[in-house]
Amino acid sequence: MQLSIIQDWKQLDDLAVEWNDLLACCSASHVPFLRHEYLSAWWRNLGGGEWNQAGLYTIVARQDDDQLVGIAPLFFGENGDGIRALRLLGSVEISDYLDFIVRQSEIPVFMDALFEHLANDQSFENNQLLDWQILDLFNLPETSPTLLCLKSASEKRGWEFSQQQLQPCPYIPLPVDWEIYLSGIDKKQRHEIRRKMRRAEEYPMPVRWYIVENEAALEAEMEDFFSLMAQDPDKGRFLTKAMRQQLQDIAHAAFQSGWLQLAFLEAEGEKAAGYMNFDFAGHIWVYNSGLNFDFRELSPGWVLLGNLLKWAIENHRESVDFMRGGEDYKYRFGGIDRHVVRATIKRRRS
Repeated sequence: MQLSIIQDWKQLDDLAVEWNDLLACCSASHVPFLRHEYLSAWWRNLGGGEWNQAGLYTIVARQDDDQLVGIAPLFFGENGDGIRALRLLGSVEISDYLDFIVRQSEIPVFMDALFEHLANDQSFENNQLLDWQILDLFNLPETSPTLLCLKSASEKRGWEFSQQQLQPCPYIPLPVDWEIYLSGIDKKQRHEIRRKMRRAEEYPMPVRWYIVENEAALEAEMEDFFSLMAQDPDKGRFLTKAMRQQLQDIAHAAFQSGWLQLAFLEAEGEKAAGYMNFDFAGHIWVYNSGLNFDFRELSPGWVLLGNLLKWAIENHRESVDFMRGGEDYKYRFGGIDRHVVRATIKRRRS
């Protein structure tokens, strides 16, 4: 296994097809946040301003036949305590699931080779990484097979490994039929979903929902989505100029690659609710949402989500993943918990 280091994003752009092909073979990490186009948009904006400075340090592994078998999509910089850290591209706030991209059969060998490289100071001569101190890896799925290999590779070198459970990520496995789905959730919630969707059908104003299909309209539709988000004061503060640009870039990248699901509920032509989701690899990933509080009596968020769930079932999606956060509505719709974790590896020099 041969490792090479990439510190120029143009070189990573040249790997886009191979990168995504490898990701598609890695079931544990086959998530939209690790697609090349997503991380390219993230890198251009550094997480919507989450990072002021960052240095690319991505490590790729190939077999002797030049086949790409592993990617450690890393960057480096100082954390809030002034400690030089290596992190996964996409960290931390706006990318719900992150991981290494490795063929499952190659994970132990890849991790050993990666840690051998990271342990060797000569690897970093004339490089800012000479004094790196920690690998700080957020938002790894708790079921990721890389976690055990990270722990094993750390202990082999006498480095300190720790793992911390972070947010719950509720998801709904989808059955083959809408009525079967409804029958599987709490009776009271089943009644509420039906009642609110029926009330929308009987609403005195015309009500419709749709998924954006025209990229020429996407920028304006995203601005409308931001307006809905901003009605929540916390989301309004989140939507800085840099973050708006970040989300616009992600939306365009996802649309062009065929996995954006930007959906709105309208009442008499006025947007009442919006969801920005990813329709990727047979699953719906619920990324963000916004509500027009002038339409509270319509329960637009519930109505739109109900329609999106029904659409997902009718279009044979496997699950709806609400991703990070334990908001109550996720469980009312039948969400089942799983979690992401933070893995921290502290280097010790001999």
